[in-house]
Amino acid sequence: MLPLPLDLKDIQDKLTNQFRPWRRSFQFWVRAVDIYTGYKVFQLRVSFVKDAQKQEKMWERQHELAADKVYALCFDLGGFFLKVAQIIGKPDLAPAAWVRKLVQLCDSAPATPFDAVRLLLEKELGQSVGDMFDRFDVEPLGSASIAQVHRARMKGDKSDVVVKVQHPGVEALMMTDIHNLQALALYMQKTDVKFDFYSVTKEMEKQVHTLFLVVLCLHLFFIPCYLNSR
Repeated sequence: MLPLPLDLKDIQDKLTNQFRPWRRSFQFWVRAVDIYTGYKVFQLRVSFVKDAQKQEKMWERQHELAADKVYALCFDLGGFFLKVAQIIGKPDLAPAAWVRKLVQLCDSAPATPFDAVRLLLEKELGQSVGDMFDRFDVEPLGSASIAQVHRARMKGDKSDVVVKVQHPGVEALMMTDIHNLQALALYMQKTDVKFDFYSVTKEMEKQVHTLFLVVLCLHLFFIPCYLNSR
């Protein structure tokens, strides 16, 4: 019996997906520790300054430096951290420099490449995009932390529809992000922060579970309806 040919691309994709949460966790902790230690070192430096106005200016500068790093973390990792940025980027939760910077992330969710979108649709529905749609816009109308939407037109239909496509692997990555954030929250509560940030992250976890449950219900409803209508 001849050995089956190896699909190197398939193996590469599986390995990439398997190690993606670990790589993401590493990126998060490297950046989070950098931001945290930056503040701890600054607290030591500013303690030697007696002038209150000079202290205030130093704090403003430190918050600006940290805001740039938090922005980069949330933007580069995307997904759940875009939601985190929206939550903590409020005047009652974060320094003014953070608020000014993080508000820019409201519409910054990166889109999944169209090749991946096409493969996902064809895998779920069992037909090519060309067989299902007369037209399917490559560029999405918008992209959020969980999914993106495309304008399309079904075969034999004159009206446009909006197709919502969930980013591949986003649920597993979001849960990885939440667990990392919960670990950070527990540590900070024991050492520095008096605010119960851990409870906030637990509530975030519940909301994410609920959101994906709704997406799953819509998914289970739409696909049978679509297949029965063809």
